[in-house]
Amino acid sequence: MSSESSEIPLHAWLIMGIALFAVSSAGAVFEMIDGVAGLTKAAWRLQATSLVLLPGFLLQYSRADSALRHEWRGSLGLLCASGLCLALHFGTWLVSLDMTTLTHSLLFVTAHPLVIIVGLWLLRRPATRMQSVGALVGFVGAAVVVGGGGEEAGVSLYGDFLAFLGAVTVVGYLVIGRMVRGWMPLFLYAFPVTAVSAVLLTGWAIYAEGLTFDLAEMTGAFGWVSAAWVGYVAYLALGPGLAGHTGINAVLRWIPPLTISMILIMEPVIGSVIGWVVGVDNVPGVWTLVGGLLMVAGLALVTLDGESNDSAEPVD
Repeated sequence: MSSESSEIPLHAWLIMGIALFAVSSAGAVFEMIDGVAGLTKAAWRLQATSLVLLPGFLLQYSRADSALRHEWRGSLGLLCASGLCLALHFGTWLVSLDMTTLTHSLLFVTAHPLVIIVGLWLLRRPATRMQSVGALVGFVGAAVVVGGGGEEAGVSLYGDFLAFLGAVTVVGYLVIGRMVRGWMPLFLYAFPVTAVSAVLLTGWAIYAEGLTFDLAEMTGAFGWVSAAWVGYVAYLALGPGLAGHTGINAVLRWIPPLTISMILIMEPVIGSVIGWVVGVDNVPGVWTLVGGLLMVAGLALVTLDGESNDSAEPVD
């Protein structure tokens, strides 16, 4: 184990475990918000999460000294870029849930370690042999999932593709978080990123889904405050939002992004089980199970080998 890994505090792993369960449950809860368009659900989720994060932001900003505030203002461009990545991640993922099964969507949206390896190749920073083998196994698994998915009800190639785009865009969010979280307090990072994402998603939903700027239960920009949905969206904000994604932001200070990705490869497994238990997803077909196992195995190879490399060369 690397020296950096051995110095990771116990509470960071505890936060990571809670975050894993929280984010794994999000897909099933989104599916329970039935009849609402994908971008609208994404906008609602980020709006509510922004409200949850606002008190922490105001407190940390009021306590920040002038030097920290100056450095924070100088990083607003990066925070906006991270918010854009987060908006694209949630937008493509939530639309994918309307077009493919929960299991397929989770398998592809959590494939970001494969994207990181491709990025290393493109940047002429070759991956290790184990990482390359892991990426190959993962992509073979993805091909099996896609190739056999036509036999399953509710599966579409376009939905799977949109979920994978969600994996591509979340890499930018993780990398920027790694760049600034070493010195930037948690809520000074999480709130502006989430707020930017909420604004972008709301505008996107107004343009693409005809969202209205009111409280209409199914089509309102703030329809989540209605009695029908407020409980679901409140959970998404406090669970996956605060305990989940904000928890991941918190542990980026100690845990390298590829290690976090390794832990999060269990998200499709846990999320699929939750979806089956609450009745929003069926038991996956044989090809999805086989391909999914290959994808998880490939992701594990990539991230297990990537942990030591990431410790030596932090993403910056």
